Amino acid sequence: MKLLSWNVNGIRAVLKKGFLEWMEKTDADVICLQEIKARPGDVQHVAWAAGYTLHWCAAVKKGYSGTALFSRAPTLSVTFGIGIPGHDSEGRVITAEYPGFYLLNVYQPNSQRWLTRLDYRTKEWDLAFLSYLKELGKKKPVIFCGDLNVAHTEIDLANPNCRNAGFTGEERTNFSTLLASGFVDTFREFEKGPGHYTWWSGMMNCRARNIGWRVDYFVAAEKLRSKLKRAWIESQVMGSDHCPVGLEVKWSVALLNSQKNLLYGAKESA
Repeated sequence: MKLLSWNVNGIRAVLKKGFLEWMEKTDADVICLQEIKARPGDVQHVAWAAGYTLHWCAAVKKGYSGTALFSRAPTLSVTFGIGIPGHDSEGRVITAEYPGFYLLNVYQPNSQRWLTRLDYRTKEWDLAFLSYLKELGKKKPVIFCGDLNVAHTEIDLANPNCRNAGFTGEERTNFSTLLASGFVDTFREFEKGPGHYTWWSGMMNCRARNIGWRVDYFVAAEKLRSKLKRAWIESQVMGSDHCPVGLEVKWSVALLNSQKNLLYGAKESA
């Protein structure tokens, strides 16, 4: 089962830069997008790749934030937000339930220049999101992906001697706490070395020079470790200041279909 995640930095912008061609070629079972900056009506005439069901979570504020999830794997349910109105108005979370796990598409808040949202991010959002993950985890294992707006360790950015949004001690400590609660950074399960980034500034030719940050992740419950087949970064894919990241897990869509049928059959017979 192939999962992909990409902060597209505006769905309308990336549609002009080959997004549909990329989507057709991916052969992904689920595609999660962040920072779509649009509502469904803004792109209602787009011919998305065949076979996908689209789920859209727009921010209340126009042209801001937002997430979208395309799934050709059968879902049991799809919900939006984490159940707290103060956090959910920005369209940051989509939760798709599959027979074997939950998959969350998340666009975590940026602490902003001058760290104006650092307290909100680290003292409110991070705590609420971790609590949401733990509640879901009581039912079945969780995988979450997206732009998490944090470079966890010094090897996750080219110039680590800074105190910028995404690399503060508070953000990194909170991410460490999350992982310690029973999750794994899937990319680091397969690649331990430096030089692998998912976001590059548009200034000073940073992308061509590979001066970047790794802020886009797939994170999985530890109990799913044996199901992880590979994780990767598609740094060659252009169109956004971020690039796609991927995870392959040892589930097949056919198996999910059969599990779904068995589950619904059991409910109907009951």
